[in-house]
Amino acid sequence: MVRLTDEMKAAFAAVRTFPVATASKEGEPNVVPIGFCMLMDDETIWIADNFMKKTLANLKENPRVGIYIWGPETKGCYQIKGDVVIVNEGEDFQKMREIVLSKMSKAPAKNLIVVTITEAYSCTPGPGAGDRIPLLGQ
Repeated sequence: MVRLTDEMKAAFAAVRTFPVATASKEGEPNVVPIGFCMLMDDETIWIADNFMKKTLANLKENPRVGIYIWGPETKGCYQIKGDVVIVNEGEDFQKMREIVLSKMSKAPAKNLIVVTITEAYSCTPGPGAGDRIPLLGQ
């Protein structure tokens, strides 16, 4: 079990749109802006699939994701990586739909992308750029 640090959680809370990267099984990259990206606990992120095409196809072939966390209001810059499970039924899926529809009533909320955080890296310019950040529990 790995968990984000308090600094990473604060940065995550400050960001409104997250660049989310996936790759096909052949390694073809895809990056999209995601507005519904919620930190559910210290080790789990929920992403709502409203309009995914290439991203969803990539996740079905290669269930890994990279999420970039930065904004003018953050104190650091982070890249979070994780393993993905695609959920389209059950209690968590219904909870995600309720949250999404309360903010955007016409959103399709087709799938819940559950990300289990596996690692994190610094993107902050300087000598530590690209270094792996030890997560709590690692």
